[in-house]
Amino acid sequence: MLLLLGAFALLPMLLPWLVARIGSRAFYVAALLPIAAFAYTVIQTPAVLAGEIPFESFDWIPPLGVELSMRLDTLSWIMALIVTGVGALVLLYCRWYFRGKDEGVGQFSAVLLAFAGAMYGLVITDDLVVLVMFWEVTSVLSYLLIGFYNRRAGSRRAALQALLVTTLGGLVMLIGVVLMVVETGTSSISEILAAAPTGPVIDAALVLILVGALSKSAIFPFHFWLPGAMAAPTPVSAYLHAAAMVKAGIYLIALFAPVFAGSALWRPIVIGLGVVTILLGGIQALRETDLKRILAFGTVSQLGFLAVVLGYGIQDAALAGLALLISHALFKSALFLVVGVIDRQLSTRDIGELSGVGRQAPVMATFSVIAVASMVGFAPTIGFVAKEGILTAFLHEAAGGALWGIVALLGIVLGSVLTAAYGIRFLWGAFWTKKDAAGVGIAPTEWPDPPIGFLGAPVLLSGLTVVAGIAAPLLDVVLAPYAALAPASTPGVAPPEHPAHLALWHGLEPALWISLGSIAAGAALCWLVIATGWHRRLTPFTAAGAYNATLRGIARLAVITTSFTQRGSLPVYVGTIFVVLVAAEGTALLAGSQWQAQLDAYQTPMQLVVAPIMIAAGLVAVRARKRYTGVVLVSVTGLGMVLLFATSGAPDLALTQILVETVTLVAFALVLRRIPSRMGEHNASVWPIARAVLAAAVGVTMAFVAIVATAARTVKPISERFPDLAYELGHGKNVVNVALVDLRGWDTMGELSVLILAATGVASLVFVTHRADTLSRSTAPLPPAAARTRRPLVETEEGVRPRSEASGSQRMAWLVGGQRVRPENRSILLEVIVRILFHSIIIVSLYVLFAGHNLPGGGFAGGLVAGMALVMRYVAGGRYELGAAAPTDAGRLLGIGMSIAVACAVVPLFFGAPPLTSAFFEIEVPVLGHLEFVTSTLFDIGVYLVVIGLVLDVLRSLGAEVDRQTQELRDPSPQVSGASGVSA
Repeated sequence: MLLLLGAFALLPMLLPWLVARIGSRAFYVAALLPIAAFAYTVIQTPAVLAGEIPFESFDWIPPLGVELSMRLDTLSWIMALIVTGVGALVLLYCRWYFRGKDEGVGQFSAVLLAFAGAMYGLVITDDLVVLVMFWEVTSVLSYLLIGFYNRRAGSRRAALQALLVTTLGGLVMLIGVVLMVVETGTSSISEILAAAPTGPVIDAALVLILVGALSKSAIFPFHFWLPGAMAAPTPVSAYLHAAAMVKAGIYLIALFAPVFAGSALWRPIVIGLGVVTILLGGIQALRETDLKRILAFGTVSQLGFLAVVLGYGIQDAALAGLALLISHALFKSALFLVVGVIDRQLSTRDIGELSGVGRQAPVMATFSVIAVASMVGFAPTIGFVAKEGILTAFLHEAAGGALWGIVALLGIVLGSVLTAAYGIRFLWGAFWTKKDAAGVGIAPTEWPDPPIGFLGAPVLLSGLTVVAGIAAPLLDVVLAPYAALAPASTPGVAPPEHPAHLALWHGLEPALWISLGSIAAGAALCWLVIATGWHRRLTPFTAAGAYNATLRGIARLAVITTSFTQRGSLPVYVGTIFVVLVAAEGTALLAGSQWQAQLDAYQTPMQLVVAPIMIAAGLVAVRARKRYTGVVLVSVTGLGMVLLFATSGAPDLALTQILVETVTLVAFALVLRRIPSRMGEHNASVWPIARAVLAAAVGVTMAFVAIVATAARTVKPISERFPDLAYELGHGKNVVNVALVDLRGWDTMGELSVLILAATGVASLVFVTHRADTLSRSTAPLPPAAARTRRPLVETEEGVRPRSEASGSQRMAWLVGGQRVRPENRSILLEVIVRILFHSIIIVSLYVLFAGHNLPGGGFAGGLVAGMALVMRYVAGGRYELGAAAPTDAGRLLGIGMSIAVACAVVPLFFGAPPLTSAFFEIEVPVLGHLEFVTSTLFDIGVYLVVIGLVLDVLRSLGAEVDRQTQELRDPSPQVSGASGVSA
């Protein structure tokens, strides 16, 4: 099972490439994986029936007790068969649905297959935390699938609506899962169900979990997102909204109901909201004129059925509920696929535009009738078997006086009437010959016969409803172990004399007459709706309208809040942060009952020298009137820290600090070019006394925090063990570097993410509309280095090219971009130094990278050294020189670096080790001698590339792009050569 999940994660990555080469036939390849998973699940049938539950487990996050554990009990086995079986047929159907289409099909196929894998993992996992992860993955992937037609505003709105509703429910469910795990002490679903915990915390956890389940399965009041999701391609509707994603919430309800249905709040929530959903969805389905939306609201109603039956929590209802679950997956996906055929062939789904299709497409019409028969409960389909069992179960509960049994029975009977009505109306709308207002028959819609393969999936799914109905006794044996987990009846109701079983014929029982009566009433209601043309709403508002009103209210509140708090004043923002800091930390200090202070005059003599200089620089910086002067003075503090680190036994920190300080100073210099040089030139500083008081308060507060914190330790710090751990676990002598890439690798991965977000944020502020980074393309056709040093360069439409000899001569350029700098700002000495040192600095950066495991350095320091080399090229030669020095997009470096780091976390999982586990290799090589290699070096390479990408992104945005914008303002003509670069 874990191997199949790994395949579901990897194969989608190949599908876009495959679709680009063989078109929609790639869906045949995509379908092979669900078919393999389906076959594996079928092979496990004997073990499942024998009660020998297949189980696989792998420790994932041991400190939290989270495992990648998979199991196949009866419920998971049924759901896995549905997810993989229907998924395979839908993928095969996509081959014909997308035939002749190219745009976006590669991405669609990859996302759909990945969704199948996520659903497969969701239904077989035995870990509640992992289930939540799969849950959220399905929400994100469904967002991409629903929004497939991303150029349509309706598709984008529907995708966002589905994402917001299901994700919000998932977040609420996550809180419930945390409460459940903390209260029970385990995240194993099987252990939680076996323990059957009770109590107020468990009740609260169940309510929160139900919120997630109800939102995912479109149960009132979350039902409105499902009809909107019909903006997706029909295969998505057939799979996600009939057989897979909406079943996730039903699966969760069915999973917990046998144990927790007796909770005080369970049945009022599940049965009450389920009955409302049944009636609401059924009534709305009768109003619709779009075939797909009829099925969508019908699905909402059917999901209410499933929630009521599987959530009631007794044996007879559980047995019939699983039969209904199978039935719904078959008939509803078949009907959605039929609508897809009609839509693809006729480009319409409006029942007012369809007439006489049934006579022209008898096969499709016949199997649609079979599917609808299963939906309304006609023999000999599995829908009839399930409906008989459901009515029998709730008749017994109602006769025994169970309040929620009576509510459920009434809801199911009324819902059955509505189901028959909209089911018949669907057939009438899709296949019947219509008449106009005068009673004259409408000309049949011209029907182009679809390919045989296009009908294969809906015909097979529809036919299986009959096969399953005939095989009801066999299904009874298969589903009985799940039903046995629930009690025979609710408290206060005597158990039935004979436990229910699935069969095609139980005799002339009350359930049969109720079923027939509901179908007859539904047919009459359908005739009434068709005859009167009824389509009015019962309420003056809709749930979708309430959702939109809520979004508008949130937007207005955000505007009000932002206008009040975001005043556009940096001093106000910083002052607010500092006031909160002083208030919070000061309160904590004053509330402390025990203060300890261990103060030394100094630890090293260098502190006596450096500290006064840092203090003096800080005081002078306050009085500085020029921005650059203030920045330089503030940098004195950072450089002073370099000396303190270097003399305190931390050369690694000293190296990193001096590099960070230098890069930061360069970034400040780039930004200061676009703002006034003198502070207070346009807006003088106000409230200087208040600012001084606040600054002093912050300084005093942080000083006391440092004093108290350093003296508060009562046990030995773990850092004392770091040197030994670094050598034993990380096989390195540089404690800092080993800690970053091995002992605390997760922290470093988080910091890499922050760096990427920071780079993206800076770029988005400068590249306002899009990332128009054309430097690498502009310098791509440059002549060889020898030619560049003899002839000056000019900018043309094709890029930067050497000027002809006839146009005049100019002094030799040491850098390709040097000739693009204004002569008065050009420094030949700087060009010569950069030309000589650049490659040496890059070599030094690589040395710092690979030596960092045992000596000062590492990926972060090495990346900063390489970044400094890029800074030198840019300062000396301008933006074109930067393009020549780094002819690639900064985003690629960021992405490759992060991908390497993520791979270092993921790859160990395939070898049975925790994430970020490093391996150590040593070998004797002739001449070179003894060599050692630690795989965490690869992680360090990822850090190296991310840091270079960050520096390059800052230079491209704050440097090159600002230069370009400045040049456009100064000289709008693109053909006139002008200055570029820092010195322009």
